[in-house]
Amino acid sequence: MLKLSIIIPCYKVEKYLPRCLDSLLEQTLEGIELICINDGSPDNCLAILKDYRSRYGDRIVIMDKENEGVWKARRDGVRIANGEYIGFVDPDDYVRRDYAFKLYETARSHDADIACCGFDRIDMETGKVYSTEMTGFKYESFNIREDPGLMLEVNAALWNKVFRAEIIKGMYDIEHIPAVLDDMMFAQLIYINAQTIAFVNESLVYYMVRRDSIISNLKAEAVPGVYEAMREVRSVYSLNEPQLLPYIDGIAFLHLGISMIHKLSSDRNTDIDKVIRNNTAYLDEVFPLWRKNPYIGLGYVLHHRGANFKLYTVRRLYSLHLFKAFIIFYGVMINRFGINIKW
Repeated sequence: MLKLSIIIPCYKVEKYLPRCLDSLLEQTLEGIELICINDGSPDNCLAILKDYRSRYGDRIVIMDKENEGVWKARRDGVRIANGEYIGFVDPDDYVRRDYAFKLYETARSHDADIACCGFDRIDMETGKVYSTEMTGFKYESFNIREDPGLMLEVNAALWNKVFRAEIIKGMYDIEHIPAVLDDMMFAQLIYINAQTIAFVNESLVYYMVRRDSIISNLKAEAVPGVYEAMREVRSVYSLNEPQLLPYIDGIAFLHLGISMIHKLSSDRNTDIDKVIRNNTAYLDEVFPLWRKNPYIGLGYVLHHRGANFKLYTVRRLYSLHLFKAFIIFYGVMINRFGINIKW
């Protein structure tokens, strides 16, 4: 068995793909396979992949398929992966030379189902580093089932983690795949089967923030699809791990109640009052534990050395009907001072 399979879904990324592949081919860990999924890309992605395959042989596996979206591309990659652990790297990002070694060795040394590392958020156009995330994490490895609230502190991306193969190969699926926030939902469907997570408190991933990405240009038309998909995710938790419902309701508040609303507020055509009102009604109906959540209370924050403090603060703003003012203030901070906090 190989040590690590890294899945790279490719669609319209010919500008960035060589840098990504070069960084992965320079990894210090031996026993890696790169599974590159050409998701019906209309540009030169497939030609680039074939060129790299001709030079690097079996280290690169190519799957050429019709376009079905990144969710199914990742699932297809998982299906053929041979590694003991499986990771994902987006083709417009790149990684440090010791990315694979440190994540794999951390997972093995802690016998963890998931290993997670820090990352830099970098503006694609200017090269400005917005922030370095997950490097000052407050906790060492922990058991997710014993304290799932700590997972609210862990970013929900896939590309700064490796997962034990049997955990991810046995993940649940949903019928309605969202156009945005798909990484977050994909991750939740893995987490439900996981027991332990360990951390590399270093930045190993260079995550490039693209201003032309779907999430950076989120429109209100995408929201119903997000709602339907997240409703399915909660159903999976309700049927299989009901004790984790407070956690998934907290995740819904974080990503739908805060992050999604912030993204929508940047569109001047959006009626933000209506969006907040409708979104709050949706959370109350589908994720009722978001308001009185044991993992977002002051007692939890104080007992866990400040964990989930940002969530606690914003939930208080919701209860005081000040969330719209907060979103406006936050937008001004980003536009005027370049401060871009990742929620």
